[in-house]
Amino acid sequence: MKIMSIDLGLARTGIAVCDPLEMLASPHTVIFEKYEPKLIEKILAVINELNPELIVVGYPLNMDGSAGERAKECERISKIIEEKSGVKTELYDERCTTVMSHNALNVTNVRGKKRKDIVDAVAAVMILESFLEYRKNNKK
Repeated sequence: MKIMSIDLGLARTGIAVCDPLEMLASPHTVIFEKYEPKLIEKILAVINELNPELIVVGYPLNMDGSAGERAKECERISKIIEEKSGVKTELYDERCTTVMSHNALNVTNVRGKKRKDIVDAVAAVMILESFLEYRKNNKK
């Protein structure tokens, strides 16, 4: 199944996609948009381009597992995306993915503006990889 992941950020939103066999998650793009209606419009354009069967939206829970302000915002935006695109969305715990993304970029020595421009796409890949691993381990 072709799955797309979204890492919603305040200024940048990372998008990743996997192959139909769910073997490889790859970064697709970063959307630079703060204004929510425009952001949703741009996300819908990517959905139309990629035609995913499922969209995984990063769910930034607090470390204690509770849903704070940002998590509730992601829930709301996820519902809007599902309604407007007609593609099922699923929230997936994204705790620590941004930290892991920065660590991965440290290993590859990506610095400065380039790092800032791609860290959200890398976080979207990590969300998707984690989701794919979860699916693989929990198939019925």
